[in-house]
Amino acid sequence: MKTKSIKNSALNKYLIAAFIIICSLLLRVSPLAAQTSHIKNIVIVHGAFQDGSGWKAVYNILTKKGYHVTIVQNPLTSLNDDVDATNRILDQQDGPVVLVGHSWAGVVITQAGLHPRVASLVYVAAFEPDKGETANSWSETQAKAPSMRVIADPKGVVFFDRTTFHEGYCADLPKALADFMNASQQPIVGSCFGTTVTEVAWKNKPSYGIVATEDHAINPMTERNMYKKANTKITEIKGSHAVFISQPEAVAAVIIKASYAKH
Repeated sequence: MKTKSIKNSALNKYLIAAFIIICSLLLRVSPLAAQTSHIKNIVIVHGAFQDGSGWKAVYNILTKKGYHVTIVQNPLTSLNDDVDATNRILDQQDGPVVLVGHSWAGVVITQAGLHPRVASLVYVAAFEPDKGETANSWSETQAKAPSMRVIADPKGVVFFDRTTFHEGYCADLPKALADFMNASQQPIVGSCFGTTVTEVAWKNKPSYGIVATEDHAINPMTERNMYKKANTKITEIKGSHAVFISQPEAVAAVIIKASYAKH
């Protein structure tokens, strides 16, 4: 009887050990377990005619959820300059990054996204060109809204037309806020829009694109067509070109989704 008891005890220990191993293996492949390992670093690149301060609401939402958010203040002087400014911020990150770009900055993150720390990309009402393409080549594929007017100074620096700024850039924002954004415009060197993309990050990294359905600065159909060509996961949000200000919760939700992309 004693021998039988010892054998049963050994068998029970074996079964318990096997059970623990099986549970451990199941946990490793569980979707819930996989979701706990998401990207914590978010780097945001602003577009033309604004600076990074417009992203404050999205920043607040993400940081309250535990994300580490950094916003690039790119000079808007050339594609290379803006990529360099973005890379300097990417170099400071301590792990994988979701790289976010608005408008013109879609071109910037397409190239800067080759940085080894970038795990996924988010295009917010943004250009998403392929190799050999430009922002201009895409903007010319669809009709422009009458309120989409830009003016270049004698040195080729481009401003959004101040008389149509509210309607053309941020029609869904209060007039007082639009007036301040208009007065504090960050202009862009016009030649940026004609600069050819030479590196394309979205071909090898997951990409997410937001179509701002009320966008007057970039035709929403242009956004859809670019995203479809790049096999980008599309989310449509009712909002102006400044959708990141008018719909920060919806924009933040897409960034959070990108933080769970396989990388």
